[in-house]
Amino acid sequence: MRTPLSPASPVCLATLALVAALALAGAGCGNEADERSSPGTSAAATKATSFVPSTSRTPAVVWAVGDGADGGDDAWQVARRIGSGRVDRLLYLGDVYEDGTAEEYAEHYKPVYGHLDDVTAPTPGNHDWPNHVEGYDPYWEQVRGKEPPSWYSFRVAGWELLALNSEGSHESGSAQLRWLRAELGERGTCRLAFWHRPRYSVGRHDDQADVQPFWDALEGHATLVVNGHEHNMQRYVPIDGLTELVSGAGGHSHYQLDRQEPSHAFANDTDYGALRLELRPGSASFEFITADGRMLDSGRVSCRPGGGRPSGG
Repeated sequence: MRTPLSPASPVCLATLALVAALALAGAGCGNEADERSSPGTSAAATKATSFVPSTSRTPAVVWAVGDGADGGDDAWQVARRIGSGRVDRLLYLGDVYEDGTAEEYAEHYKPVYGHLDDVTAPTPGNHDWPNHVEGYDPYWEQVRGKEPPSWYSFRVAGWELLALNSEGSHESGSAQLRWLRAELGERGTCRLAFWHRPRYSVGRHDDQADVQPFWDALEGHATLVVNGHEHNMQRYVPIDGLTELVSGAGGHSHYQLDRQEPSHAFANDTDYGALRLELRPGSASFEFITADGRMLDSGRVSCRPGGGRPSGG
């Protein structure tokens, strides 16, 4: 469809100690692969809850950009613009060129965006995922001290942010979709979901129909969707109550927009830049900012506050 006491006796003490030891032993028995593929287990939820720290700071400044970590001058300029002011969180929307290898993370991503690692929430791109065991996973594990979950959530200024994985399994019935639908069980629409490949786009890649299950799940439960993949900037009028923002002009070439659609509110394929958001409880404002500091487009959305808790898988 188109349109986030009293003194205990020695015997009691010994008994309690035995129970605690047995509990700890049981807690240590688990398969990491099962935890990653079966979200909702307590171990997986605990791991993902703290992968990207939540913050209640209001307003919170959140930047979003993808497709820029190639080590080139244009990518550096966009990163300098982002880092020139306050950054409470950076959503890196995927793609470290060309193949997301460990060497490319070290030579392309780290020099450009590494100074923002502590506040970065990553999601993998199509260039990253085939080599994620070599590049994406160990890079973010070294940053956070824990293996990155394939998808996760965290909270910022009254919003729940959902990091989804368009490169992993996401069809109906998949573990990721089951996790997402459970996460969206809380009321409210103050949620921002982000992943790499956009559902709606014009240009080189066009619409990505395979991510429709994300869209269907988010309808009525979220307000903003942020993506990269297309090397340009786009904003759509709300479709099914969701405003999609494409921020893939991070510096690795441009993809020409081959047409304008009635659902387009803004589109640019000539400037490099990034998306800047200010999140507050109940609302969000956004601006597309070029590498040299010009504002190309701006807007504001409102949402219905509700629940939400950090988790993931």
